[in-house]
Amino acid sequence: MLSYVSKRLLSSLVLLALVTTLTFAMVFGGADNVAQNILGDNATDQQIADLETKLGIDRPLYEQYGTWVAKAVRGDLGMSWTMGESVSKILSGRLPVTLSMVVLAIVIIGVVSALLGIAAAVRGGWADRVIQLISVVGFSLPNFWLGLILVVVFALNLRWLPATGYTDFTTSPTGWLASLALPVGALVLSGIASASQQVRGAMIDALRQDYVRTLRAGGIKPSSVLFRHALRNAMPAALTVLSLQFIGLLGGAAIIERVFAIPGLGSITVQAALSGDIPILMGVVVTMIILVVIVNIAIDLTNAWVNPKVRL
Repeated sequence: MLSYVSKRLLSSLVLLALVTTLTFAMVFGGADNVAQNILGDNATDQQIADLETKLGIDRPLYEQYGTWVAKAVRGDLGMSWTMGESVSKILSGRLPVTLSMVVLAIVIIGVVSALLGIAAAVRGGWADRVIQLISVVGFSLPNFWLGLILVVVFALNLRWLPATGYTDFTTSPTGWLASLALPVGALVLSGIASASQQVRGAMIDALRQDYVRTLRAGGIKPSSVLFRHALRNAMPAALTVLSLQFIGLLGGAAIIERVFAIPGLGSITVQAALSGDIPILMGVVVTMIILVVIVNIAIDLTNAWVNPKVRL
């Protein structure tokens, strides 16, 4: 197992190097008039030249990348061009906000989709058709549209929850939960729709296996057959889908954070893209890649723990 993790970490480092190189080449190589955009239209040529020298963007691209890598490996992602703060400091304040929303959403997706998928696979008939209908409807609704509907119903009409904003957990746990209820609700519906179908399919395949019939013929309790045996064999497919859902939610959070005015990674990414703050964009790319690597390794290890057949 240790050898497997080492190989995955090595391949992840290669992925990180490749993606950051391509991203750096695209965003820095394609960035025109950066200093002009920062200073405004009234800036003089001398002011523009001085700022380009200060930012280091007057040097060849390979030198800029070498400098950025040398700092990044020490945890220094540079300074924001528009906010005047360290990129690492900005992202460290934004990352917990996004992760709290995404982790809460993925937990709900995992629990609800497992229950719906198991119910559809075991009961079949009308229950299966109703669950599939719910899944199709949930999959077809855009997150941002659903978010607006939730705001109108639960924030503006019923006044049960805040329409926008974010409350830190350390400040008020109940306020934190209330501030995340609507954005998480907007995120989970399509995720439940997709994951429940995968759980349903995996459970149907598992329940059709010969060992299930053997266990049933041997007098094993149906609940034990379902949860201790069939579910464990269906878990790898479900966990893989959840890992993809997690990665997708990280990307989809950008729109939801803008809708609900949540100060997370998504909102700062959009802001940086509009203002041309390339150091922040590079910092977000590195952060996202590291999160993807951690999630993928964690899912692989969890699969090996849940189902011994997939262990190396």
